[in-house]
Amino acid sequence: MATVEKALGRRKVARVEAVSVRDLLLAALTLSTGCVDAISWLGLGKVFSAFMTGNFVFLGFRIGGAAGPSVQRVVAATAAFGIGAAVGARIVRRLRDPESIWPRNVALALGVALACEAAFLVLWLAVDAQPSSVSGDVLIALSALAMGIQTAAIFSLGVRADFTTAATATFMVLMGDLAGWKQTRGERARLTTTLVALVAGAVVGTVLMLHAPRWAPALPFALVAAVLGTYASRMAPRG
Repeated sequence: MATVEKALGRRKVARVEAVSVRDLLLAALTLSTGCVDAISWLGLGKVFSAFMTGNFVFLGFRIGGAAGPSVQRVVAATAAFGIGAAVGARIVRRLRDPESIWPRNVALALGVALACEAAFLVLWLAVDAQPSSVSGDVLIALSALAMGIQTAAIFSLGVRADFTTAATATFMVLMGDLAGWKQTRGERARLTTTLVALVAGAVVGTVLMLHAPRWAPALPFALVAAVLGTYASRMAPRG
């Protein structure tokens, strides 16, 4: 009996540790997203790679006759994001272990997103951070494709109000909790960290675009790579 209790205790501790690592990885991905959207907004014609709500509103502005970002660029971003979400959902829906905090297929989907970000970085460097109309459309599509894949992958984790690419639900749940204070301290910390990480990523992305635009996309690429490296070393199943 004591042996069983010890085994259950170790399993519980391991799960708590895994949740802590998961939350850290979610924060890193959100930090990356803030940086990605800063790059796309400042360097690709004021269009978002991840914040699709804004892009749909921009499209409405243009249809209504107001000035705004290029319709072609907005459509490229939204279409690529949608394709990315479909690809990501297809990757994560198979062979998923419901007991896993971070299933292997989620890491696989993020690996595909990282490949898209690598392609973005290569093209960005090739045009010396000054894309033409055509290369700009390709760049926004690559970036949005990566964000769509990431969104679908993280959504599959089932972590409440945490998508790493949008903050509306996160902010709503966090503030709604003030009415009843029902969330645990850990939940409130996770939601708060998500919001702070998104803002921090946008700040860092903006600074890089203003002072070192050529290498700005290297940061979100490095962050996603670090997430995958941490998963491999701390969360991936052994054997």
